[in-house]
This record gives sequence, C-alpha cells and structure tokens, in this order.
Amino acid sequence: MKLRGKQKRYLRAQAHHLRPVFSVGKNGLTKSWLAQLGGALDNHELLKINLQQNTDVTTAEVKEFIEQQTDIQVVQTIGHVLVLFKVSADPDKREISENVQKI
Repeated sequence: MKLRGKQKRYLRAQAHHLRPVFSVGKNGLTKSWLAQLGGALDNHELLKINLQQNTDVTTAEVKEFIEQQTDIQVVQTIGHVLVLFKVSADPDKREISENVQKI
C-alpha cells in the first residue's frame, strides 16, 4: 500500500507516544536484523527504531536499506529515530492498517 499525506499524518500521530523498539548499533544493517524487524512489524504494524551513537550508518542510509530490501515504509524520520509501517500478514492484527485505508 502506497501511503498518501493524510495517511502518513495519521500514522505519525499514532506513533507519537511509542518508544523505539529496535536500534541500529555498531553491527550496522544485516539481513537477520531486517528479518527480526519484519517479524516485529507483523505483530505491531507501526513502530519506531533508533540509531545509536556508535553506529556507522546515517538515517538516510537506514531508510534506503529498509525500503529497498522490504515492503516496509518509512513514515517519518526525526533525528536518529525512524517511524516504520507495514501491513500485518495476520488479519487479526490489522487494526492500524484498516484505519489507514479508511482515510
């Protein structure tokens, strides 16, 4: 699903109170990290990740890596924090994505 402006605004509002669940550290970006991220998004649909101070990658590099390797969409980047969205594979956990489709 390609997100429009109003949909991104809704997701940003929903993610405002969330704390970062994943972080990118000195090990950088790996396939196993990406697989764990995809699994977490299947359960939550919306989450934040944080770039630690000791990482060698930039926020733009993380965004590009995630969007090229998966169907995860980066909703917002603020400093070292990214807000990510992906429609859950489990129909029972699609509450957020169903609300996004109505917008």
